[in-house]
Amino acid sequence: MDNTVKVFVFVDALGWKQVEKYGFLNDLLPHRRDIEMQFGYSCTAIPTILTGERPNVHGHLAFYDYAPEKSPFKAMRFLAPLLRPRGFWRRGRVRNQLSKLVKRLYGFTGYFQLYGIPIERLPKLDYCEKTDLFLPGGLAPVKNLADVWAEQGLRYHISNWRLPEEENFRIAADLFRKGAVDRAFVYSAAFDALQHDNVGRDDVLRPKVEKYADTIRSLHSALVEGVRPFELTVFSDHGMTPLRGTADAPAALAKTGLVWGEDYASAIDSTMVRFWWLKPEAEAKVREAFASFRGRWLSEEEMRRHGIWREDHKFGDAIFLADPGVQFVPGDMGVKPLNGMHGYDPADEDSRACWLSTVPVPDGLTRVCDYFSAMVSA
Repeated sequence: MDNTVKVFVFVDALGWKQVEKYGFLNDLLPHRRDIEMQFGYSCTAIPTILTGERPNVHGHLAFYDYAPEKSPFKAMRFLAPLLRPRGFWRRGRVRNQLSKLVKRLYGFTGYFQLYGIPIERLPKLDYCEKTDLFLPGGLAPVKNLADVWAEQGLRYHISNWRLPEEENFRIAADLFRKGAVDRAFVYSAAFDALQHDNVGRDDVLRPKVEKYADTIRSLHSALVEGVRPFELTVFSDHGMTPLRGTADAPAALAKTGLVWGEDYASAIDSTMVRFWWLKPEAEAKVREAFASFRGRWLSEEEMRRHGIWREDHKFGDAIFLADPGVQFVPGDMGVKPLNGMHGYDPADEDSRACWLSTVPVPDGLTRVCDYFSAMVSA
């Protein structure tokens, strides 16, 4: 077996624009390419990175889908009437504590948040990330990175996403110095939150990018100390698009007179609204209500191209995608807009991801779904 140690550092939301603007590690990682983002959010991109499959296969597009028959929250129909006044239960801190309680009650091991989902709708919704995606079997029946590296008989390390990124970097560096791993997937998520709040602010972002550069140089030094030959790659899942406007989907839907759960169902994500038509007449009314919004309805051809079309319509019968920079608020993800967001058309220039490496970029690696084959290649 090749004795080369291969290390992959995933920096969430380190977009191509930021890499170019700040000249991020041009000397250390000279082989670089801008990458097409996977359609969707981080909850879409991470399963795509970990399996090499797209949402139509791994099943993760957004956290919540309308699926009354599969909902794990059916018992919540008894609790929902008690959660009054509604305004109190929409407060951020209250939601966080309630999310922790629900996660424990249901035994979810993956990331879980209620966000702004109306409690009374939960009994008709399914949640996609019930298990820890990074552990063996975490995306079963699809094999993930841990499954394949284990099958290959490799000594591998995958960061614990629950730990602070500084701790994950320290753990990885220690392993590299000892020569204790053949493959490593080092995960850092803090830049995503920083960009959501501070996109475009050089005074905030530049110091963080420079800190990442110093940290990755330290990882490189640790690999050198480990004596074995190595390859070091840094990649991301998407960039960040500045806020350019908002759209009030609940207000538009209220004017139609349609009833959620009887006439239609919806999931109001940050950059798109997904619909399930429960009665035929609902579609025309909803499309008319959305006519003034900046965005477009995705065609079946587009959904197939982005890997989000499923014959069972798990992700919706129809999807309205906002123009880059427009956010749906209030919605199921929150009541206030963020300064930056991702999850727009992958063609959006602000959304481009990056692949930066000490070795040439593999032929054909142009999309986030292509990372997996590079990570499991012998």
